[in-house]
Amino acid sequence: MGELLLITDDLRRAERLARDFDAATASHIHDLYSDKLPAMRPELIVSDIEVLTSDAIVRLRRILGQARDDGVPFLFLVHGNAARVEAQARVLGATATTRPQDLLGALDRMQPQIHVIPIAAREQAVEARRFFEQFLFAGRPITPAVADTGTELVARAVSESGICDWIRAVQLFDDATHQHCLLVAALAAAFSGMLGLCATDRHRLTKAALLHDVGKIHVRTAILNKPGKLAEAEMAVMRTHPAQGYAMLVDQGFEDEVLAVVRSHHEMLDGSGYPDGLKGEQIPDLVRLVTICDIYGALIERRPYRPSMTGERAYSILESMVGQLDGDLVRAFRPVAVAFDPSAQSAA
Repeated sequence: MGELLLITDDLRRAERLARDFDAATASHIHDLYSDKLPAMRPELIVSDIEVLTSDAIVRLRRILGQARDDGVPFLFLVHGNAARVEAQARVLGATATTRPQDLLGALDRMQPQIHVIPIAAREQAVEARRFFEQFLFAGRPITPAVADTGTELVARAVSESGICDWIRAVQLFDDATHQHCLLVAALAAAFSGMLGLCATDRHRLTKAALLHDVGKIHVRTAILNKPGKLAEAEMAVMRTHPAQGYAMLVDQGFEDEVLAVVRSHHEMLDGSGYPDGLKGEQIPDLVRLVTICDIYGALIERRPYRPSMTGERAYSILESMVGQLDGDLVRAFRPVAVAFDPSAQSAA
């Protein structure tokens, strides 16, 4: 498992927990109330804090700021009031929560996040996230040149790391919008390669996917990150993001095909989508491609109100949506789903 940092407010309890770890795990116990910060860079952080006072949360946040690199999984042990602790865990950016008695099972489930993701893939994902924060979601005008830089960054990462490692690295982020856009762009880059598109078309498809949700910058964070189903009024606000994104980019020199993706990626072939209720041939191929990547990406993401879905299950949902989605393109997407999750090969 590599190096594990266990942060605790009870050293004896933490020592008992550490004795149960795999022999290959190098575990380091850190006293929450020590004034000395850990110098290590662990591959996994576990917090074992029973008394979550405001001082404890401040101290834990300080330690995480020192020891947790971007993308490092953080498992939060739940003591006491589960609902209250779950909320605090989300605020602190926990990857997952579990009770102490279920710790080993939780660690087993997190093995792919700890073992499979190479450092290079994590670094590339962090670089892409920083690009998003500095350029795409910083309130600055988005130009084709900026979008081209981000597109090349994602395409290079997928080419070098592979779609599986890239997705696993991006899935560690706690910001839903950054995670989703980077994930969908990567799926589009992989899809374009599977389809054998020329370099220009691959770049255009990946760029359109990278920008598809840029209008969400105008949606309140409370709606974007709500840990549950949106109310009708909130959904109405959320559904403004395609038109908002289109308005942001329409006079910036982007190709019409890219603008169509930003505005129409929620349109469905049967006319049930939004914002314009387009139907059938009114929906261009580039839009159809990104819509498949968008839906699949949303299904395999971890959300505050549900865990990530397996690739097999996500692909089966795509197949069930044929009629709303282009059936030929859904079938063509199967190799991408299999590359992410080999079990998707068996999806009906």
